[in-house]
Amino acid sequence: MTAPPLQTFGPEIWTADGPQTEVVGFRYPTRMAVIRLGDGGLFVWSPVALSDGLKAQVDALGEVRHVIAPNALHHLFLEDWRRAYPAARLHAALGLAAKRGDLAFDGELTDAPPAAWAADLDQTPVRGCAITTEVVFFHRASRTVLFTDLIQQFPPGWFSGWRALVARLDLMTQPEPAVPRKFRVSFTDRRAARADLDRILSWPAEQVLMAHGAPVLADGRAFIERAFRWLKG
Repeated sequence: MTAPPLQTFGPEIWTADGPQTEVVGFRYPTRMAVIRLGDGGLFVWSPVALSDGLKAQVDALGEVRHVIAPNALHHLFLEDWRRAYPAARLHAALGLAAKRGDLAFDGELTDAPPAAWAADLDQTPVRGCAITTEVVFFHRASRTVLFTDLIQQFPPGWFSGWRALVARLDLMTQPEPAVPRKFRVSFTDRRAARADLDRILSWPAEQVLMAHGAPVLADGRAFIERAFRWLKG
């Protein structure tokens, strides 16, 4: 497997695009982020498939201490990272530990960042969604908000045939990254979601990184407000 190159995304944050995965017949690109914390340890968000080349690039940045599964959908490659970095702590979003009983998680992500990364990142779960409770992060040094699946965008021509129609109806191919329709209708507790969104909007975001979509490199807070306008209405 060819190593996806780590790319600098901002101060102390790098990204790598991994191989595609398939979910119910739909191809998804994969993307991870590596953040170097103030103590020199590495925080690995939504890890992609691990190759020898990618491992070498990550190891050159520092010691992997935290591996993050930010929702219950992004777990395909956790076992490989656990095996490669047995001393790292594996952190799971709500619901994933029950789904992956074969993995020993070290902690569940809450609305308060643990001391290990509280100086570098803030976080909040976005509650009220029946599909998954996604934990959204804010990296202070790069002023980057990290979404996993709640915001997505696929380029023109990515899907074909009936899949292209489904993707269009699901708002996955909008001109600007958007919250897919399936997520919008699955919010059964919008009051809770709005409270979590208010916290996200309190962050001085400039950039937005997502697992499936082109990053937003400027005016991140305004972009997030547009993407969730439907929730505030």
